[in-house]
Amino acid sequence: MTDKKYWLALATLPGIGPRTFAALVEKFGSPRAVFRASADELTEVARVTSEIAAQLRACDFDQVENEIYALGQENITVLTRADEHYPANLAHIPDAPPVLFVRGSLRADDARAVAIIGTREANERGKQIALQLARGFAARGYVVVSGLARGIDTAAHQGALDGNGRTLAVLGSGLRVIHPRENNALADAIAKGHGALLSEFPPNTPPQGRNLMMRDRIISGLARGVIVVQAARDSGSMDTAQRAQKQKRRVFAVRGGGDGVDELLRGNVIALTPDTIEWDEIAHTLDTWRVDAPSDTAQQLALL
Repeated sequence: MTDKKYWLALATLPGIGPRTFAALVEKFGSPRAVFRASADELTEVARVTSEIAAQLRACDFDQVENEIYALGQENITVLTRADEHYPANLAHIPDAPPVLFVRGSLRADDARAVAIIGTREANERGKQIALQLARGFAARGYVVVSGLARGIDTAAHQGALDGNGRTLAVLGSGLRVIHPRENNALADAIAKGHGALLSEFPPNTPPQGRNLMMRDRIISGLARGVIVVQAARDSGSMDTAQRAQKQKRRVFAVRGGGDGVDELLRGNVIALTPDTIEWDEIAHTLDTWRVDAPSDTAQQLALL
């Protein structure tokens, strides 16, 4: 098997996040080389304890290869930063996941994406706006990104499907643990020909608050812009919007969408009025968005 097993083993080892992964690869040259390093060499890297070093040295690669095979039988792909199909937009954020688990299909033109997000406790107005926006973007050839949660996320994914478009759902759990359960049918519809489900977490990982917050950076990182439809001040949607701003994505907020949206509108975001959506202006804003590629990935992961 290719180096994929080394990527997967390193990325899923407890205690190693994206930044520690990157530090190890920078020091030793590749994920494969990390596993050839001595315990003393490994602990020279920040945040790598003697316990983590011992786990690295004891890795069972036969078990890792068996897991990759089992995932393939379930139509789950293990995608690494070295793969040409790794999402171009996401590759540019500093803490991009070294490994993604993907069920469904990713395409090069998924880089023309917009995220539509909001509260799980959405009112009918918010859900209808999310549906309207997602249908409109789908009709104009955009991919809709969201988090498969109840409320606004569900409406966004459904709107993209209604508009015969593609949608990407980023999970805060593993791909074998769809959350919430009532979205199982929606998840299947997305994966079977209308986009993809993505997660950085091993497939059996249950949904947890920390994981849900971690996936926020992926939702914004996959997209050129993020639209907050309805949100409270202290919410995951606000966290995603803040991450989007740090990633230099365009951020939009729908007027009348609650306290969180009002707070965003007092800052440097683009206001949207549901009754008078200027599609040409939004498309121009998204289509002219560019980000400089990091020097180490500029050639193989060029922004589309």
